[in-house]
Amino acid sequence: MSAATNSFSPEANLPVRIAQNADAEAITQLINAAFVVERMAFDGDRTDTQGVREFMKKGTFLLAEDTTGLSGCVYVEILAERSYLGLLSVSPPSQGTGLGRQLVAAAEKYARAAPCYAMDLRIISPRAQVLLPFYLHLGYVRTGTAPLPPEANPKVPCHYITMAKALR
Repeated sequence: MSAATNSFSPEANLPVRIAQNADAEAITQLINAAFVVERMAFDGDRTDTQGVREFMKKGTFLLAEDTTGLSGCVYVEILAERSYLGLLSVSPPSQGTGLGRQLVAAAEKYARAAPCYAMDLRIISPRAQVLLPFYLHLGYVRTGTAPLPPEANPKVPCHYITMAKALR
């Protein structure tokens, strides 16, 4: 079910915390479960634990947990006065509850405190039908397109759609 068809639930009011190194394996499992939908464009898992650890060296993962464990995460990288949001991941059972919106809001708050004046993100073109409306609803605007890196090796024609939002 898409987030647009579900009502906002208490799930979306989970506490959010900054990830620690010990969270890398759980983050990896969550990202790979959430990104299964991209297998129409890419084979295999989205990341591995080493990849998550590399992201942790450059930026921060914000985590939301419920009584069963990690239910959502988002990656934020501070790039001078701009920030980057990526790897927004919500566990399949928690999708459509508003948790994704909560994590985006937490990422924006984190970036504002840096202090950044804008948040950038990118989505892959095969997911645009679902993701563009989501991010447009949250105040992001399309800023252009960009090619995927050669090592991405998509199964279908694919490019990034870039988006941004003013934070101030």
